[in-house]
Amino acid sequence: MLSFLIILDLVLLAIILAFVGIWGWNKFQAKSMGGELTNEGFKAGMRKAQIIDLREKEPFKRKHIDGARNLPYTMLKYQYNELRSDLPVYLYSDSNTITLRAARFLKKKGFVSIHWLKGGFETWDGRTKKSKY
Repeated sequence: MLSFLIILDLVLLAIILAFVGIWGWNKFQAKSMGGELTNEGFKAGMRKAQIIDLREKEPFKRKHIDGARNLPYTMLKYQYNELRSDLPVYLYSDSNTITLRAARFLKKKGFVSIHWLKGGFETWDGRTKKSKY
């Protein structure tokens, strides 16, 4: 019985270490890509960047950051070549997971300066716009 508990403890420790390792690796990759920006940081650099809304068309039509372009995550791998790799890319969506996946994808495709809005669109306190179409 004692050996079973020791083995169980070791398995749980290995699982915890794996999660901590993955979390640390994600943080390291995020910093190497440019990283997340607060509302103030996003606003400060958005005039010189390509602002990409990764949400689907309907949420984009209802409300989006003024000056943003809609490029849904589901279409990113087909349309990423429409973006300029020499300009900073500012990403946002409703999901941090989707935003980080998009950032990693763009990094693999040669984009150098990739940033995203901390907390996603729901935390945005700047100017917004509704689409006319």
